[in-house]
Amino acid sequence: MTVITTVSGSRYSPGLSKGLRDMRSPLSAVVTLSSAAVLAASALFAVAPGVPAVSASSQAPGAPGTASDWVTGDKDGFGTARGTASKVWYTLHGGELSEIYYPRIDTPSTRDTQLVVSDGHTFTDRESTDTVHGDRLLDPQSLNYQQVDTARSGDSVITKTYTSDPERSTVLVDVSFRSLTGRPYQVYVLHDPALSMTGNDDVGATSQGALVAGDGTSSDAVLSSSGFRRTSSGYLGSSDGWTDLATDHRMDWTYAAAQPGNVVQTGLTGLTGLVGRQRLTLAIGFATTETGAVSTARASLSAGFTRVQSAYADGWHGYLTTLKPVPRSAAGAATEYHVSQMVLAGSEDKTFRGGFVASPGRPWAWANVLQSLAVYHAVWSRDLYEIATGLIAMGDRAAAGRALDYLFSVQERPDGSYPQNSRLSGEPVFGGLQMDEVSFPTVLAGQLGRTGPADWDHVRRAEDYVVANGPSTPGERWENASGYSPATIAAEIAGLVVGADIAHRNGDATRAEHYLAVADSWRANLSRWTVTSTGPYSSSPYFLRITSDGNADAGTPIQLSDGGPLIDQRAVVDPSFLELVRLGVLRPDDPRIVNSLSVVDQQLGYTTANGPFWHRASFDGYGEKSDGSEWEPTPTGSNITHGRGWPLLTGERGEYSLASGQAAQNYLDTMARSRNTSSWLLPEQVWDHQAPAGSSPAFQPGTPTFSATPLAWTHAQFIRFATSLDAGAPVETPQAVACRYNSPLCGR
Repeated sequence: MTVITTVSGSRYSPGLSKGLRDMRSPLSAVVTLSSAAVLAASALFAVAPGVPAVSASSQAPGAPGTASDWVTGDKDGFGTARGTASKVWYTLHGGELSEIYYPRIDTPSTRDTQLVVSDGHTFTDRESTDTVHGDRLLDPQSLNYQQVDTARSGDSVITKTYTSDPERSTVLVDVSFRSLTGRPYQVYVLHDPALSMTGNDDVGATSQGALVAGDGTSSDAVLSSSGFRRTSSGYLGSSDGWTDLATDHRMDWTYAAAQPGNVVQTGLTGLTGLVGRQRLTLAIGFATTETGAVSTARASLSAGFTRVQSAYADGWHGYLTTLKPVPRSAAGAATEYHVSQMVLAGSEDKTFRGGFVASPGRPWAWANVLQSLAVYHAVWSRDLYEIATGLIAMGDRAAAGRALDYLFSVQERPDGSYPQNSRLSGEPVFGGLQMDEVSFPTVLAGQLGRTGPADWDHVRRAEDYVVANGPSTPGERWENASGYSPATIAAEIAGLVVGADIAHRNGDATRAEHYLAVADSWRANLSRWTVTSTGPYSSSPYFLRITSDGNADAGTPIQLSDGGPLIDQRAVVDPSFLELVRLGVLRPDDPRIVNSLSVVDQQLGYTTANGPFWHRASFDGYGEKSDGSEWEPTPTGSNITHGRGWPLLTGERGEYSLASGQAAQNYLDTMARSRNTSSWLLPEQVWDHQAPAGSSPAFQPGTPTFSATPLAWTHAQFIRFATSLDAGAPVETPQAVACRYNSPLCGR
């Protein structure tokens, strides 16, 4: 929730001097319950216990309210029930329940839900800004999380445990509230619906004892097991509950919000923190109508939190038993391995089966100035390929098969191309095209043994498109440069060779021969297009990230996005040339590969207490600013944002070391150590030695930045690499490619 500008600072206590505030009881205060305290507790409430909730009646002023923004994508928890009956996914961030996705995992439908605590006279605290947050995974084999929020003042502690109902589209929250001073408090629910991926067109009211909201397409309902004593629905910044409470620390308004806008809802609970008033369950239910949402939430409440949580856990426990055992290489990180398995499985949509999103969130400024785009909670063919290889490695070939079905039936266009990324329905988000994303579905088809006539029809169209439009690409794997990329060409060659094999199996010898001839030609031209002998980093040949003109020895300036400068292409390197080895196109001992490793280690590598990491590319601007504040689009050449290390690159380096016969276990251990220590979720990026000034523990090199967490690609890389270590070689390498080009991975 955006803090109202009239309430500066995290704790709002008008008329109370700093000295008096500092005298308030510390955490170690002895809690005593006196008869006076009990009387004070009843005096807190405008409505006596047992009286039905007050229905909001008057129209809230100030529509449509301050425009909605979004919580950033570094999540402290992520969960969803197994099965397809429950079409909700929950996320946690900063001590609160952040987005709930409904009815698809690409459609956030709430912004946040948190508790607000007040003594009714001198202060009003919100969990997101006025508490010290603690998070933990309750069960290493279930995505079941708990938050503990302790007031910075030492007044109270809130413990919230989350689950979702496997039978319904409901998120349940078990809430325990405890006063640490012996004094009673008022506890409010502050709920910000943002249905159908926007918070600016909702209406809200009270119905059947529930806070209900709708936008004409979807609805949600918030119920409390103990009922609400007072409710209101208003508009952010003018008539919402936080603005009301911040004024005099009491809930004075009981509004309905009938005009579409950024609705924020408030409900006064019966919690006081004293004996007998410590616990309740919140249910947030969803449906297409408000009546349906209330019924859904009420049914989940009736089932009871304990029963629902048990069924939720049983679903995950049962799923994990169907998979391969934890690899020996990951025995010391078994919880991380299981969480990675569940993150991958949980990232699949329950309507568009096989559609797996990149991450359940919007990192950085994608959460505000670019919030109209479905970023990260969208489907990339590349990310989906990486996820599918992780699914195969862990033993869920059925889910990997659904991923290929999704790619073929939803994303592939009639001409054989694929969008840069899309909503689950196939609607493009960015509108670009990247040639490796056209090739990866073919490689996946080969790995799954999908070579029949129907699959060949999809492969044929894709590989014909690659032949006609490659090897240069409008965008490569990092999405902000065009030209001749060694990583993209590796995928294209692999797709052509695998496509040739599928063509042979379907009696099309002419296409098979042509695909192989093109693949061989592109492989023969790799040096001319992508390897420089005149660059500044080495007198020996090394791979470049990309060349705009296919002349790697020319000092052609290229424009890098994300705030990067115009730079000589020979000075721009990245580690993704290792795709050439992993996909079987080049041998691991190829001199160009070996020398490029030295260049990349010098230019992009760094060592931390958690292990070695690499930046994704030279002059990368996709990351936080120098002071740690969020990334945002910046003027070209400004250099005010900085990309940090990517744990998935540590995994790719480990796969290379394994392919070349070198020790590789440390790379897997490094990936495991890069996790969010409380949630076990793996991030997109970790801090480097350019951490913000002061370098608090939150900014230590090798620990997660505020980037997308969990990133499904990182979790997939962890699983695949662990499986490869046990196998003694990368398990993903297409055998048709490795054997054609004499890779030592042929036959492995």
